[in-house]
Amino acid sequence: MQENPGLSDTLALMKDLRARCEWDAAQTHESLRPYLIEEAYEVDDAIRSGDDRALREELGDLLLQVLFHSVVAEERGAFDFADVAEGFLTKMKSRHPHLFEGGERQNWEGMKAKKRDSIIDGLPADLPALHRAFRLQDRAAGVGFDWPDADGPVRKVEEELTEVLAEVARGSTPGGRGVPDARLEEEVGDLLFAVVNLSRKLGVHPSLALDRANAKFAFRFQGVERLAKARGIDVTTAGLQLLDGLWDEVKASE
Repeated sequence: MQENPGLSDTLALMKDLRARCEWDAAQTHESLRPYLIEEAYEVDDAIRSGDDRALREELGDLLLQVLFHSVVAEERGAFDFADVAEGFLTKMKSRHPHLFEGGERQNWEGMKAKKRDSIIDGLPADLPALHRAFRLQDRAAGVGFDWPDADGPVRKVEEELTEVLAEVARGSTPGGRGVPDARLEEEVGDLLFAVVNLSRKLGVHPSLALDRANAKFAFRFQGVERLAKARGIDVTTAGLQLLDGLWDEVKASE
């Protein structure tokens, strides 16, 4: 009976492909960057869909990227997959001292903060803005710069909303080609940042919350489009009042 495949088998296959496949042999860390990002998004899509079969497949594709980069690094004499695994084990054990070292439970961000010179160290600049805001706030909280509860963030959201409305009252409007007034853009950014912080304090990841809101809006508006089509209504010329009525019908039918 054949044993279940393990990481050693996947690594051996990756090395074989690297040796015998022209395309695999030609790849570099740089050329693989787009595929790594794409595979991560495909894993996320599989999780969102709740499709375990797709998730299993996409995790395999993501593992391929880990193996690929490890083998390329080994060929350069930089490190190999064993070094990657060792680094992972060391890091996880050091971040759980209460489980492996007989120590006390410690705050994850607080432990990592001791090894950084700044909260931005190691934080990818290209992270989606919403998640980057969350991580910046999370890291700042790790060194004690945080509200004790959600009351502070609630007041901050109210404050920032007031400042946005003040800019609107001042006459700030989108300029040529939809380019916003710089002060209005800054105030809206501050409002969004405050909402992200409120989400964090409530234990809700803003990216996941917005993703759910996006899906809900898309589902409902597709319902509006179906109703409009069934009634011979052109959504591009129907106007807000009629579309809002269709929207209410869709909500009521859920």
